[in-house]
Amino acid sequence: MRLTKARVQGYRSIIDTGYFDVEDRKTILVGPNEAGKTAILQALQKLNPPEGVQLFDPLRDYPRARYDEDIKNGNIDFKKFTVVEGHFTLEDADKQELPEAYHSIIYVFGRRLDNTVWHRLDGGPNCLTYGELEKDLQRICLHFKATSETQGEQSSVQDAIQSSLESVVSGLTRVSRITAERSKQISDWLNKYFKYLDEDNEKEEKRYDRITDLLVRPSEYETVLKKCNALLPKFILFSNYFRIKPALHLKKLSERIERKVLDDDQYDYGNICLLKFLGFTAKELADAGDTTRFDLSRPEQYEKYKAQLDDRDYQLNAATIRLTNAIREIWNPTQDSRDANKLRIKVDGQYLKVVVEDDLGVEVELDQRSEGFQWMVSFYVVFFAEASDKHKNSILLLDEPGQSLHALKQAEFRETLSKLSEKNQTLYTTHSPFLVGTNELDKVRVVEMVNRTTGTKVHLCLTATDSGAILPLQEALGYDLAQSMFFHKKNLVLEGLTDMWYLEALSELLKADGKSGINDQIALIPANCASKVVYFAIILHAQNLKVAALLDSDTEGDQAAKQETLVNVLGFKRILRTKDAYEGKVANAEIEDMLRDTLLQIAKDELGWDAIAMAGMQICRPVVDILSSVAKKDFSKYKLAKAFIRWSRDHSLVDLQQNEIDQASNLIAKINKALS
Repeated sequence: MRLTKARVQGYRSIIDTGYFDVEDRKTILVGPNEAGKTAILQALQKLNPPEGVQLFDPLRDYPRARYDEDIKNGNIDFKKFTVVEGHFTLEDADKQELPEAYHSIIYVFGRRLDNTVWHRLDGGPNCLTYGELEKDLQRICLHFKATSETQGEQSSVQDAIQSSLESVVSGLTRVSRITAERSKQISDWLNKYFKYLDEDNEKEEKRYDRITDLLVRPSEYETVLKKCNALLPKFILFSNYFRIKPALHLKKLSERIERKVLDDDQYDYGNICLLKFLGFTAKELADAGDTTRFDLSRPEQYEKYKAQLDDRDYQLNAATIRLTNAIREIWNPTQDSRDANKLRIKVDGQYLKVVVEDDLGVEVELDQRSEGFQWMVSFYVVFFAEASDKHKNSILLLDEPGQSLHALKQAEFRETLSKLSEKNQTLYTTHSPFLVGTNELDKVRVVEMVNRTTGTKVHLCLTATDSGAILPLQEALGYDLAQSMFFHKKNLVLEGLTDMWYLEALSELLKADGKSGINDQIALIPANCASKVVYFAIILHAQNLKVAALLDSDTEGDQAAKQETLVNVLGFKRILRTKDAYEGKVANAEIEDMLRDTLLQIAKDELGWDAIAMAGMQICRPVVDILSSVAKKDFSKYKLAKAFIRWSRDHSLVDLQQNEIDQASNLIAKINKALS
């Protein structure tokens, strides 16, 4: 299963995040410290947590400032209040477990403040309501009564037919859901009085068949619900605090566990996970190496002690291989890196040690290797321990990963996180610009806290009232611009971020089809708006770099293109307009108009904005205006662009309209020529 949407409310600093979309592989939550990023991950973990994770505590977890008003005064019933909710889609392997009619469902699962859970199915066959049965049941009841009378039954039989039906449907309203249990009760009633069904009455025969067909749905619905619940992924939360000690004293840890006085709950948590991963308790490993428990002068005692040590070593070796293989897939140190890729977990007396072996066979304790490598080892130990052999069906929640790394190492570590997300859907928090790639801004969700009254909010678009919330994004873009000044001699300045997304996606589609995309030497620089294009052009031109600009053919683009400074800096040949490649009928075409038909279909299928009919009647109107009029307050150019990016990852160039391919090819050819 894949998480597609989530919502958290009434937890710590969170009043209500609102629903926020989750990407298929990697979602990045950015924002300043104290914005509530960690609280979001903690709440998500409790949706379906690993064994042993503490669940919601109303007194401790509900926002303190509102506890008296909401809970003590009875404004909120914590037995009915949903704290966290997730929407999940099925993967191909999941669909094989379910009837075909349910393959397109959304499984919705929630956990309340009292830790009870609820679930439902959206998008498939609806659950049966009493309103769908009521009239037919009443009429077939009258039929049974009439038939029984003609067969000479006493009036008490007719009364029994009526009263038994009333008992079976007692308490139901038209909107009441028919459960599998209630469905069986109604079926039993039908079977009991089936003998009064007049086989010559075709109308009532059909009514009986219709009712029995409908009564199959509740059982099927609940069976699918149970199967979906069994498929629900575990949420594995990993914090930087969950670190493994390179040398762990087993006896002391065993005593702390026994006395329930862990010296540092978060630090010891990593050590306990290590033992869980190895399949031992601290006491078992401590006792295994305790020679005082055996009389080694007696052969049978010596052999028993030796067998115990051998069994321990075999198990440690198996765990070592498992851990090493997992890390090798993700962590690829360079040849000159001090990080080795061979781990060993061994027991030396009362010490459990995690060491790293280099290519010369020299063993060095884990804490002498890089921070990134230590994080990776600690992460996998916690992951393997908490996932309980369900690694492929786990969602990773990473709280500020790699924050102790140097800035440039963080940029490298970003690739490690991407590799992790290939196997497990991943959400991670950060306030570092180096953990946000400029090519993955569509995966970003902005977390901010305006004030305690409003609480933590999650924004789908790259806008927020708190400038600190989007600082990582601004810095990431700024860093990318700075890098382009040194490494890219050719730069294309764009009006906005969505323009960059469309061009990058189109370029990748063209390249995948064997055609020419945007030259790899060209850096795409979003200026945030048309009026700022000139400033970016001046800065880049001053560095003796080759610069061109791409502007929409709308009013703002026209005004920017006519700026004397821009013309003097770039010249007319390097001021490109969307109309230069656009072949349609929209006078003030934006880049979205070059993908008109495809975007209209994506908007309908992915976002629920059906504007196809309107666009067919208003062929001269910009597609953004049309979609905005349909979606109203829900419209966002960011949403539309992100939907196109997702679509492009699952489709090929031939899935675009031919005129769209021609326009994209033409525009990119002009870009490459302008910066040749």
